[in-house]
Amino acid sequence: MSTLENFLPAFLEEVVGDRFGRYSKYIIQDRAIPDVRDGLKPVQRRILYAMYDAGNTPDKPYRKSAKTVGDVMGNYHPHGDASIYEGMVRMAQSWKMSHMLIDGHGNWGSMDDDPAAAMRYTEARLSPISMELLRDIEKRTVQFKDNFDNTTKEPVVLPSRYPNLLVNGVSGISSGFATEIPTHNLREVINACVELIDRPDITLEELMGVIQGPDFPTGGIIMGSEGIREAYRTGRGRIYLRGRTTIEELRGGRQQIVITEIPYQVVKARLVTAMENIRLEKKIEGIDEVRDESGREGLRIVVELKKNADAQGILAYLLKKTDLQVSYSFNMVAIVNKTPRQLGVIEMLQAYIEHQKEVVTFRSRYELEKAEDRAHVLEGLVKALNILDEIIAAIKASKNRQDAQNNLVAQFGFTERQADAILTLQLYRLTNLEIHSLEKELKDIQKTIAYLQGILGSEKKLLGVIKSEMSEIRDKYGIDRRSEIHDEVEELKVGLEVMVTAEDVFVTLSQDGYIKRTGKLSFIRSGGEIDKTGLKEGDHLRYLLDVNTLENLLIFTQKGQYYLLPVHQIPEYKWKENGTAIVNVIPIPKDDRIVHVIPVKDFDEPGKSLLFITRKGQVKRTELKEYMTNRSIGIVACKVGDQDALIDVKVSTGEKDLLLVSKQGMAIRFKEAEVNPMGRAAAGVRGIQLKEDDEIVSAEWLDEDEGEILVVSDLGYAKRSLVIDYPVQGRGGKGIITFEFKEGKRVKSNGEELVGAFSVKEPFEVGAFISTGERASASTEQAPIEDRKSPGKPIFPVSKNDKITKIMKFL
Repeated sequence: MSTLENFLPAFLEEVVGDRFGRYSKYIIQDRAIPDVRDGLKPVQRRILYAMYDAGNTPDKPYRKSAKTVGDVMGNYHPHGDASIYEGMVRMAQSWKMSHMLIDGHGNWGSMDDDPAAAMRYTEARLSPISMELLRDIEKRTVQFKDNFDNTTKEPVVLPSRYPNLLVNGVSGISSGFATEIPTHNLREVINACVELIDRPDITLEELMGVIQGPDFPTGGIIMGSEGIREAYRTGRGRIYLRGRTTIEELRGGRQQIVITEIPYQVVKARLVTAMENIRLEKKIEGIDEVRDESGREGLRIVVELKKNADAQGILAYLLKKTDLQVSYSFNMVAIVNKTPRQLGVIEMLQAYIEHQKEVVTFRSRYELEKAEDRAHVLEGLVKALNILDEIIAAIKASKNRQDAQNNLVAQFGFTERQADAILTLQLYRLTNLEIHSLEKELKDIQKTIAYLQGILGSEKKLLGVIKSEMSEIRDKYGIDRRSEIHDEVEELKVGLEVMVTAEDVFVTLSQDGYIKRTGKLSFIRSGGEIDKTGLKEGDHLRYLLDVNTLENLLIFTQKGQYYLLPVHQIPEYKWKENGTAIVNVIPIPKDDRIVHVIPVKDFDEPGKSLLFITRKGQVKRTELKEYMTNRSIGIVACKVGDQDALIDVKVSTGEKDLLLVSKQGMAIRFKEAEVNPMGRAAAGVRGIQLKEDDEIVSAEWLDEDEGEILVVSDLGYAKRSLVIDYPVQGRGGKGIITFEFKEGKRVKSNGEELVGAFSVKEPFEVGAFISTGERASASTEQAPIEDRKSPGKPIFPVSKNDKITKIMKFL
């Protein structure tokens, strides 16, 4: 047979799958996930047992950590010394364990994530409460197994006389499974066990009256009782942890935020650094200094504020932007019968109670065996003392010890165990006092036997013992709750005024799309003249907005999109500088165009809405509050058809009249209240019925019958007609004529279409942009007041073959 014939073919995926499956099983069962009964991972269990076995107990002096690590590695845990020492360190840190299992001496790290000193420098011993995990282990209460090299035995699980899994919690990641169980209050958990023993059918709601929720060693405030309830029911849930803070008053009207507790597992030094970075980078105004004043008296972080700073606002910002508030996700996975399972709190406690039943049963059997053996011996001694002379004679007549033992068994009916005890009896035990003490001991041990038999024969008595012993641990080691629980999760609202200094500024936007923010001081230093603002050649100013840095701009485009741009996010430039292209600030596509910009102070202002007008005569009204957003991308403001475009957006109060003017000289006036408020993405309703090739060029508010309507044609002809000549009609009609176009071969044309219209109450300058690139201006006073149907008169000089493409009100 060749060598190759000894090997069977195998597929790589099968081999890898099998090996990874074995690896996964190992790290789930023997590394990362705790046992539901004692709440310990294997390395923790081995450390505690090795210290117990070596006599490194609370009543003995501290012993070098390196010795313990060596014992664990050599006898039970064949892994690196670093992982063993890390397990020791965690069990000795008061800010990670609800009740420390190891009493450390030396440098065991800090809340600033400072590492512990090397194991050769630190000393340790078991803490008093860890002895409760190991109590009765020598009484055959738990199974033992061979260690890795079969040289000794190690416990499969510890007796764990209190529910350590919930009390000290655990965190771990394995292959395909992770676990995150928070720490709890010892008193509450034991009281919950007692309640569950007394009332096995208790509901979760009733049990949560006893065990309120997690209790972290670092204290803090827990928010979200619904998350706790969900986690206790299913094993998964989310809560929010907040540090404990107070706002203290200082001299001179100043304040400071004092933090005395931080969330569980948050590194204090990193939290302080994050707060200091916020101050240095000036992400918010008002922080003067951040200090860590922690010491022997406990944790204390001070955030000193500037005078008149908004303390509550700054605190809300710190809670939102730093680890002063964090979320904590329950994932309560533990090993149950060698299998990882996600458990609710009742299932965990039931598994623990079943473990305690086994522990107390095995202990009682062990103690009963010892007691029965002792009683058997005492019965023999008492019987022997009553016939002492005969026994002495029989022993004297014997050849040797074995012969004497055989004679006692044969002549008097003693068992070998009793005969052996008689032969080893010391002479002083023959005194009258000792005889009485033996009889008393026999009576006492018979009572003990009856008591132990009662426990083994009655589950009620067994459970009574469990309750009694747990209650003793609760009374001895119980501490007050450290974490406060709030039912509701408080929503954090950070006011813009906390992050931005309020300042009145000018925002300009040019026709070519250049935007800038300028402080009023820069405007004044530049001469205080609007027409001196920086512009590229051929560009002109389109919007000049007098706003505050705390306000927002709503920017609408012809495709019906809008962008919310906070004023403070607009780049700041001097008055004579050009600014930056708006595409560098908001992502407007190349094929879209801005149609209007509206500054907004308060989106919730009652009665305010936005009115949208499209080229095809559609109108839509939507409440202003619908346009509040935190998104920086384009959002639908109004649904616009493929052949249509948004031409204007106006702030509406619902009380005015709207005048729509078309390029073919038609106009309609109707009450804006006829346009009912509708959703943000709606298309709107018909404002005017247009001819197929007609479109809207202007939309104007009319307030009663004051003023005139100015219309301008593409050849520069203009006229004003009285507002009173435009009667209020129903929305959606064809409207009335507002301009008469002159036609004919012998008649000089006054234009083919209107390019715009304005409502005029006071005179102002109108600018006209001619197709050649030239610009012209004229006062509204130059346009004559005529009838609606009149042809107007030229007020702008337009050359032959030129046309006006656009008109606008000069700023």
